Amino acid sequence: MNILIADDHYLYVQGIRLLLEEKDEVEQLLEAEDLSSVLEQLGQQPIDLLLLDLKMPGLGGMEVLREIKRFNNLMPVILLTGHGSTKEGIEGMRQGAYDYLIKPINIDELIQKINEAIEGK
Repeated sequence: MNILIADDHYLYVQGIRLLLEEKDEVEQLLEAEDLSSVLEQLGQQPIDLLLLDLKMPGLGGMEVLREIKRFNNLMPVILLTGHGSTKEGIEGMRQGAYDYLIKPINIDELIQKINEAIEGK
């Protein structure tokens, strides 16, 4: 399984990387810090799951998700945000996100959501 972590906070990305590196199912962990990097990664290899921060510099929330879904509509996307709202979460799900999680999130809950997304639950 290939997972792309798209977030502009390096420490957060590295924390998720450390958690996921221990999982046997994970073949490759990729990183992106902006939309162009995300699209570049999506064009280079198959991605099984995208963890997407909605509040990266220069990018507006749902526009990012819409662009990614135009590129690959079947890939599960888990939205992550530090300052989210229920309204934003509902809109994200309507736009095709698998789930919407607010940082900081419990490690066990994040791993559970990742597993569910990959298994298609």
